[in-house]
Amino acid sequence: MVRALAQQARLSLVDQTKLVTAASELARNTLTYGGGGSMRMSIVTRGGRTGVKVTFRDEGPGIPDLDLALTDGWSSGRGMGLGLSGARRLADEFELVSEPGKGTHVVVVKWAR
Repeated sequence: MVRALAQQARLSLVDQTKLVTAASELARNTLTYGGGGSMRMSIVTRGGRTGVKVTFRDEGPGIPDLDLALTDGWSSGRGMGLGLSGARRLADEFELVSEPGKGTHVVVVKWAR
């Protein structure tokens, strides 16, 4: 689904792969740590550019320490610690809002070059 939309937005193969990898990591986090949630994606335009925006939302326990969670190599579980920090590196835009006890909202955007 994400790759098909990235192709439609005319992202390069490298950027398609980066976006799909980021989305996969965020989906895994949403399921593993957020107890499930939702994902929405759309083609976006801004300033004559076209890209893909993917939004993840859950109502899980939230992230108590965002700085720690965004540290390369850090993991709260048995994963490799690539989820949030890896997604941030792979995306052109990254937004993370989390409130302990209320859930997490993550938005990534990848622009066509």
